[in-house]
Amino acid sequence: MFRLIAALFSGLVVGLVARFVYLGTVPMGWWMTIFLGIGGSLLADLVVNRGDVGRPARPAGFIASVVGAMALIFLGRHLGWH
Repeated sequence: MFRLIAALFSGLVVGLVARFVYLGTVPMGWWMTIFLGIGGSLLADLVVNRGDVGRPARPAGFIASVVGAMALIFLGRHLGWH
């Protein structure tokens, strides 16, 4: 249960920082901000670990997670998702 709460909180923090740093407004609610942060963390983790499934995962880190969330914002804007 604590891991779920920690994931939601860290997703919120990463999502808020990514929305703040990204140029322009990023209109979305609290839940979408949390999902953006979690998705950015997962994307950064995939890049950091280079897709290796067999080895133990290394955590991506806060800055990489924010960059991953910003990449998701960029991708969503160019695909027409609001």
